[in-house]
Amino acid sequence: MDKQLGFAHFWQQGDTVSHALTIILLLMSVCSWSLLLLKLIEQRRLRRALRQALPAFWQASGKAAAMAVLTQQDGSRMLSGLAIQAEQAAQAYASKSGVGLGGELDAADYLGRILQQALQQLQARLEQGLTVLASVGATAPFVGLFGTVWGIYHALISLSGRTQMTLDQVAGPVGEALIMTAIGLFVAIPAVLGYNASTRGNRLLLAQLESFAHGLHAYLVAGVRMPLAQAAPRGEGQPQTAGRGV
Repeated sequence: MDKQLGFAHFWQQGDTVSHALTIILLLMSVCSWSLLLLKLIEQRRLRRALRQALPAFWQASGKAAAMAVLTQQDGSRMLSGLAIQAEQAAQAYASKSGVGLGGELDAADYLGRILQQALQQLQARLEQGLTVLASVGATAPFVGLFGTVWGIYHALISLSGRTQMTLDQVAGPVGEALIMTAIGLFVAIPAVLGYNASTRGNRLLLAQLESFAHGLHAYLVAGVRMPLAQAAPRGEGQPQTAGRGV
C-alpha cells in the first residue's frame, strides 16, 4: 500500500468541491469553538457577579450605595443593567403626571412589566449564538458525509479507466474519502455538547436573574430587602421560589 496516503494526499488529489467542503467544515469548527469560548466567559462573569456582587448589593446601607457597589463589582453588566432599568422605571413612575392611557397603572404592575422586559432582553443576550451552535451540530455530519460520497465518486471515476485494479488501489482513495466523515463528526460533536451545556447553564442563570428581579421589585415598591439567604446564588439541587415572570 502507498505509504503517502493520508489527508495531505487526499487534499492534493481532491477537486474544487472537496476543497470547498473541507474549508466550510473548518470555518464551522472555528465559529463553533469561538462561540463556545465566548459563552463560557459570559456565563463565568455572570456566576461571579451572582456570587460576589449580589450579596454586596443587599448588604449596602442605602439605595445609592447598593447601586454603586453593584455597578462596580458586576463584571457581566447584567445585574447592574437590570437594577438601573428598574431604578429608572421607579423614578419615571414617581414623576409621572397621572394622565394618559397608563395614568391609572399601579406602581407594582408598571415596575413588574419593565422588569419582565429587561429579563427578556437578558435572555435574548444569553441565547445569542446558540442557534449557530445548533445549526453546526445538525449540519456538519451531513456536510462531511456529502464530502465522503463525493470523494468516493471522484476516486472511482479516476480508477475507471484501468484494466487491472488491486484492493490497495481502491481502498486507499476510499479510505481517504472517509476522512471527510470524520472531520464532520469532529466539528459536530463539540458543537452539540456545547449547545447542551450552554442551554443548561442559561436556564440556571436565568432562574437566578428572575430571583434578583423579584427582590428588586419588592425593594423598589415596598422597601423590603431580600434576605441574604435568598439573595445568594442557588445550587442546582436547591428548590427555587421564583417563578417565571415578575
